[in-house]
Amino acid sequence: MENDSSIQWEHSHNFGIDNKLHENKVKTVFWLTTVIMVLEIGAGTWSGSMALLADGWHMGTHSAAFLIAIFAYSYAKKHANNKDFSFGTGKVNSLGGFASAIALAIVALLMIVESVQRLLEPQSIHFNEAIVVAIIGLVVNVASVFILHDDHHGEHHHHHDHNMKAAYFHVLADTLTSLLAIVALLVGKYVGLIWMDPLMGIVGAIVILRWSYGLIKDSSNILLDKSVKKSTLEQISKALSKKNTVINDIHIWTIATAHQAAILKVTSAQPLNSDEYEGILKEILPQLSHISIEICRD
Repeated sequence: MENDSSIQWEHSHNFGIDNKLHENKVKTVFWLTTVIMVLEIGAGTWSGSMALLADGWHMGTHSAAFLIAIFAYSYAKKHANNKDFSFGTGKVNSLGGFASAIALAIVALLMIVESVQRLLEPQSIHFNEAIVVAIIGLVVNVASVFILHDDHHGEHHHHHDHNMKAAYFHVLADTLTSLLAIVALLVGKYVGLIWMDPLMGIVGAIVILRWSYGLIKDSSNILLDKSVKKSTLEQISKALSKKNTVINDIHIWTIATAHQAAILKVTSAQPLNSDEYEGILKEILPQLSHISIEICRD
């Protein structure tokens, strides 16, 4: 038996994203977001502002998302050619995202319970201090948007970096919840509607729940190897039938955020070569990075 070190891949299984510039920018935003998260959670707890506390926890959900993205960049690059991973390390981000989404959904539910209790039993709020901290959080969020803005739009012209795209939309959501917290605190201070603060706490928790649900759904689809849509499979079958080829078996699933794999068995009286079949498949699914075809002559 040959030594394992002599085994070589016939093609690359590096389906992760190797972009040092993007990784560094996500790290910068992660540290900015984490510092403000700690500040807002501490200030929200001390001042009694549920809206500020909710915004702090919401920023915490995105700090976790940024940390997962950073880990995905690093782990995928480190193990890009590790033969222990049959289809590369593209699912690392999905696995971490699924786990963190479950935990964050629990946090959001606890926030709703706390907010409802404060609606029923209003507490005094140190408005001035809470408003200052909320404004600082808004400024940092806006700065983070600008840090990620150019790369997010530039990716459309180069390659699909879904980690960067996710980070960009997370900071946009943080900016929105910061604005909600400021509005709630200003209304509470100058109009006297104290209930607006816990109400915005509930709104912030709902935002976290919706984000968590979306992440759970998207990541579980990848982790469970959910197939592509039936309409896509029918489109492939129709395209191959024009080449007098019948599909006997087909499996297409996602192996990383922007990469798919396909395994199929086809039969034809005059079969094409594998490269021609791959070309037909990639015209329909450009994200196919790994294709295995068994060709049988009828």
